[in-house]
Amino acid sequence: MHGDFLQDLAVVMIVAGLVTVLCHQFRQPVVLGYILAGILIGPHTSLPLSVRDRHTVDIMSELGVILLMFSLGLHFSLRNLASVGVTAFVAAGLEILLMLLIGYGLGRAFGWGRMDCLFLGAVLSISSTTIIAKALAELGLMKQRFAELIFGILVIEDILAIALIALLSGVAKTGTLHVAGALQTFGGLGLFLTAILVVGLLAVPPLLRYVSRFRSNEMMLITSLGLCFGVALLAAKLEFSVALGAFLIGAIVAEARERGKIETLVEPVRDMFSAVFFVAVGMLIEPNLLLKYAGPIAAITAVVVVGKVISCAFGSFVAGNDLRTSLRVGMGLAQIGEFSFIIAAMGRSMDPPATSEFLYPIAVTVSALTTLLTPYLIRASDPFTAQFLRLAPRSVVAYVEQYSRWMAERGRRPDAGRVARLLRRWTLQVALNGVLAAAVLATGPAAVRMVEGWEWTCNLPGWTGGARAVVLPGAMVLVLPLLVVSYRKIQAIAVVVAGNFVSRAHAGEQTAAARNMIAGTIRFTGMSAILVSLVGLTSAILPPWPVLLVLLAGVAATAVLLRGRFERVYARAESALSETLTRPHEPAAHASPPAAPPQPLHNVLRAAELETVTVAPGSRAAGRLLRELQLRARTGASVVGIERGGESLVNPDPDEELLPGDDVLLIGTKEHLEAARKLLALAA
Repeated sequence: MHGDFLQDLAVVMIVAGLVTVLCHQFRQPVVLGYILAGILIGPHTSLPLSVRDRHTVDIMSELGVILLMFSLGLHFSLRNLASVGVTAFVAAGLEILLMLLIGYGLGRAFGWGRMDCLFLGAVLSISSTTIIAKALAELGLMKQRFAELIFGILVIEDILAIALIALLSGVAKTGTLHVAGALQTFGGLGLFLTAILVVGLLAVPPLLRYVSRFRSNEMMLITSLGLCFGVALLAAKLEFSVALGAFLIGAIVAEARERGKIETLVEPVRDMFSAVFFVAVGMLIEPNLLLKYAGPIAAITAVVVVGKVISCAFGSFVAGNDLRTSLRVGMGLAQIGEFSFIIAAMGRSMDPPATSEFLYPIAVTVSALTTLLTPYLIRASDPFTAQFLRLAPRSVVAYVEQYSRWMAERGRRPDAGRVARLLRRWTLQVALNGVLAAAVLATGPAAVRMVEGWEWTCNLPGWTGGARAVVLPGAMVLVLPLLVVSYRKIQAIAVVVAGNFVSRAHAGEQTAAARNMIAGTIRFTGMSAILVSLVGLTSAILPPWPVLLVLLAGVAATAVLLRGRFERVYARAESALSETLTRPHEPAAHASPPAAPPQPLHNVLRAAELETVTVAPGSRAAGRLLRELQLRARTGASVVGIERGGESLVNPDPDEELLPGDDVLLIGTKEHLEAARKLLALAA
């Protein structure tokens, strides 16, 4: 067996190496060479050098997908997702809907069955993240604006593809649309995404900073790959895509300052296994099928290219991008890939099969053909745009230009106001806390099953509820900080809404009563929604009601007594998360700009002064961390010491909490100190 494995690996790598040299020599996309190599050494040819154990190659190709998606995540900063979010949702939703309809109609035109047509539409609706990432990397376009838009659309597509698979599975088994299953899949996927992103952003950057202290490339590489495969495995265990898990952890690692070094270390490993992936795709192609189903394959390939170019370009343009960028997005997404294989294989593997035998090989062949076209389409996007503007009617060109200008000006308008920003921020925080609490409580049944195996829980009396009486308090302790902070945020939302939407000019003497009624309604509605959700999520782990009442009383007492500590813990986590997302990326070593010449030290110290400011009990600074105040960023003054109860803290840590009565020693110019004094004196 070892001989076969080594022979297969040697054949794949030797042939891949030869075609790489030839493709570079003739200035052709390397992906094209890999796929042609796969056809030559695949099971459908009679050449002496062929792969014997296809399963081994499939395993190595899956490793290539994971590493390629991890590398793609490293290039995709989470901060960029907000800037492409509207375009991603509009373009991805429009593309999937349109391609589903076109694919179904095309299948009916061929005279295929209803399930074949439905699966064909699903196969055509999802583009290939792996293929696009490789093509853009080869062309050196990964950092351009249209590439960021493409990656955002692909993220949304992959998320929607998981729900689409759940829908198709239900339709194939029951013959009807199974909405409940899709909603459940969406809910689980939302919990997974939120939990991974929040926990990862809090834990991964500090871990990588710690590992970087050892100055060992080997340690950094192994740690990064451990994170990559660990999250990919977690995604697989939860029945999500391993590619999505690898992409998520790559995007999280991209927020660390060690991103550049990790990119350099992972690149050779990624290139090796991604070559195996594209060779494996070529091995799936059956040359005989190209002749047998030449008509449908040619028609479907043309529909994929034209349909995806139009739908994705139109969606990007409607979302506010210029014509050139929109067409580049559309022409970059004109192919199908790995998710199409999964969907086609699912239809064939059901019992009884939901689709005909010919659908899977046709999907693979169309994927290979569109893969070959992708690099050429991306290269042709600029000439195509210029030709379109030259041949299109003047009225159409004028409309396109006017719409693009209007969307650009609309994007530069100021926000609706400070109140709207605060409400959005607090609402998002409450929603995020709810999702994290749900993610913790959703693991309750699994925790109960694990605790039931412990010897001491088996000896608990039956009236206690056994393992459930142990798991529920532990879960509630974990979610208590989130619930306490959510209640405070809901209180703040109620006060702000009531104060800003009920004016004295309209309510007169009833202003106070109207505001109290609105604030009370918001508080009651918000907390009721939270409590109802908690009851639903904990229903599977609730002990008998007498024990439950005792546990709830204990939880309530804990919440009241430790409310302040919970809020501080939450504030520190929020501050760490904010610092991770707002920290600028370290520039690459080869692109570091020349440093500005430093000013002489005596010029800096000549204007600096020292001043001590006392934190008043009602000050906004009381009870907050130095990191939260961002005193230096907001005023220019720096904290060099704190005197508290006769003790002195020199150069305090950013996580040091300011308490009422603290004497804070500041350094800065007169203007800086004046601004800092006002900030520290500001009432909470």
